[in-house]
Amino acid sequence: MTQTEAFAEVPVFGGVVTLAASPDDGAARAAVRAAAHLMKRMHATLSRFDPYSELSRLNRSADTAIAISPLMADAVRAALTAAEASGGLVDPALEPRMHEVGYGASRVGAAPVDLRSALRDAPKRRPAACGDPLWMSVSVEGGVLRRPLGIRLDLGGVAKGLAADLAAGFFDDCAGFVVDVAGDLVFAGVDPEARPVFIEHPLEGERPLRLALSHGCVATSGLSRRIWRMRGEPQHHIIDPQTGRPAWTGVIQASALASTCTQAEMLAKQALLAGPETGAALLRAHGGALVLDDGSITVVGPLEVLT
Repeated sequence: MTQTEAFAEVPVFGGVVTLAASPDDGAARAAVRAAAHLMKRMHATLSRFDPYSELSRLNRSADTAIAISPLMADAVRAALTAAEASGGLVDPALEPRMHEVGYGASRVGAAPVDLRSALRDAPKRRPAACGDPLWMSVSVEGGVLRRPLGIRLDLGGVAKGLAADLAAGFFDDCAGFVVDVAGDLVFAGVDPEARPVFIEHPLEGERPLRLALSHGCVATSGLSRRIWRMRGEPQHHIIDPQTGRPAWTGVIQASALASTCTQAEMLAKQALLAGPETGAALLRAHGGALVLDDGSITVVGPLEVLT
């Protein structure tokens, strides 16, 4: 970010949303304010950890048909689209499994378990696979969500990606802008300059990949910031739909480029769940990078890495 940009930071989604637009004029400042307001509204609607959020109320409800807000409808549709596009690997109906592995409350402020020690104690690596496709029993029509009793939703990364895409819509007339929703990035504008993007190594704490983007979206899915132990065993928040347990696939971080942040989020999580070979193939069309649990990095597709 530069001093000639309108700028704001908003603490939501378990991290910080950064909004910047150039030039720093009245239109850019208005766009930043509108996008910041949207971020707060989306957090209040979609947070799994706020007991008063619309999502929390929906998950507690015993009704099988529930009137929902347009924003919730958009988020659920995006999550169901991601589930279908990923063949069920990115499944929004795994919220009960999160509780079972110890992720029923926010871990913001909790120090994660060291990733290296978690990898030493983790189960044998295997690609994740689809399980019982509970997400297929969820539908949204005419502002009403229908689902069987007991289905609870976790909109997770898809909600972040959607938030980034919706926020970007406020900046259509700006020369250049960046929306960073806790690591989900949108770069665009009428006449944008290339900006540096740094992707940190989850084991080394360094920035081994440096990209330059003027247009496009990047999302990263990884294990390092949310690892804990339960009964002595390492756990994390990315669930294998087939086992209902944390997925240890040999990939510890995946970064994906795409035309929308919602798509990039889905691709990054799908690639991590799919394992090294299939994950690399999934990222090849748009470009991306995998970090494997031996620390090696695989860069695929039309991804320009700066030296």
